[in-house]
Amino acid sequence: MIVAVVPSSFNVSYSEIQLGSIGYADQMMRTVLISRDASVIAAARAGLGENCVTVFDDWTTALDQSAGVDLMVVDLLATLDEPGRIAGYERFALAKMDHPVAQSIPVVLLAPPSEVELDYMTGWPDFLFAQVRLPVMPDAFRRISRWIEP
Repeated sequence: MIVAVVPSSFNVSYSEIQLGSIGYADQMMRTVLISRDASVIAAARAGLGENCVTVFDDWTTALDQSAGVDLMVVDLLATLDEPGRIAGYERFALAKMDHPVAQSIPVVLLAPPSEVELDYMTGWPDFLFAQVRLPVMPDAFRRISRWIEP
């Protein structure tokens, strides 16, 4: 692996540097972010780069437009239909597992902060690739981009 030191004044994301260093110079990791939180969206764009992340506030649209996506990052709070009720997340998970294109895309869940109460939490074996607790900073998205190869 080639390590590149790039001055912060360059407008290049970590994902672009990493992919170029492993032989994917003509490819960028495509990430879908499902979130309604402006701070999460800003952190993703700063950490991954504007060209590497597509943001959706509606998970149904994100699933339908996921062709060619390498990673899906999902803010659990954006999937809820009612605050504190996990049923909306369950609907998202079941729809993703049945979606002909999105079912194979790894999911990183952005779990709510510890002070947010949910009626319960549910999960399925091998559904999540990873989980990161909110709040997140750009560094978290840079680390996430290193977990997979396009």
